[in-house]
Amino acid sequence: MEIRAMRAFVTVVEEGSLSAAARRLHISQPALSQTVSALEREFGQQLLTRSSTGVRATETGLMLLGEARAVLARHDQALAIMAARTGESTATLRIGIPLELPPDLLSGALLELSTAYPNTRVQARHLSTSAQITELQKGNLELALLRERPLGQDLDAILVAEERLGVLLGAERAVELAGPQGLRLEALNELTWIGFPRSGSPAWYDELTAILRSHGVDPGRHVPDEQPLIAEVKLASVSAGNAFTLAPPGWSQPLPDTVTWLPLVGHPIVRRTWAVWNASSYRRDLGHLVAALEQPTHP
Repeated sequence: MEIRAMRAFVTVVEEGSLSAAARRLHISQPALSQTVSALEREFGQQLLTRSSTGVRATETGLMLLGEARAVLARHDQALAIMAARTGESTATLRIGIPLELPPDLLSGALLELSTAYPNTRVQARHLSTSAQITELQKGNLELALLRERPLGQDLDAILVAEERLGVLLGAERAVELAGPQGLRLEALNELTWIGFPRSGSPAWYDELTAILRSHGVDPGRHVPDEQPLIAEVKLASVSAGNAFTLAPPGWSQPLPDTVTWLPLVGHPIVRRTWAVWNASSYRRDLGHLVAALEQPTHP
């Protein structure tokens, strides 16, 4: 039973609601529900009684609640004692992030970090993969979230997310092209791909365009470096019906009625996110954050 799961269970019981607990923990309700269900499977007993008015602990759940609170108190006390003994003061952890991330990737990990290292202040910067690698090498970032795994021995990396990308299409065009299981990638061969500058992430761009070409889709000309497209521009471009863009199922922007998201049959395009840091770093708060992130997601 991990500290993360223990803290999640205690929060659910205290809030009396999965949705309220999810908001407090800054994670999605389905993810929290899976954590609690996994605990029940681990112990082989029902821990919560669920009803239309919320949740409450069973007799077994109440026993676990008391033990979990005691363990969490000792855990937090140990972290505080060690932080005080090593003389840690306020530190800054600088993180580079791309424009799009799975919604739950950072929130839960940062909550764990703030609990374990309350004196660590996080600064986040939106940067392309190429720019993040440069900033890491200059010592201007402690952690980067990249679309490709960099080469060399000076940087360490772990896979933290995998997303099966679908497509955003004009609603009328989506009706024409979609089948019962979604959309075949080759069905997009007459549409224009709304992409991104290759310079931002060359390896990911080359992988992506190779997949498009293998399905008969022309990637078109490179997007100029100075013209990365924000979400609103992408939506406006695909609304007319002559273009498409790639997006994960839980795309962060609300979709207008003129745009539809569709899955790709066979999931031919998987976007990966890597957490990358300097191999020479021995910061404990960074190590804690990396450990919290090391849970690849497969939407």
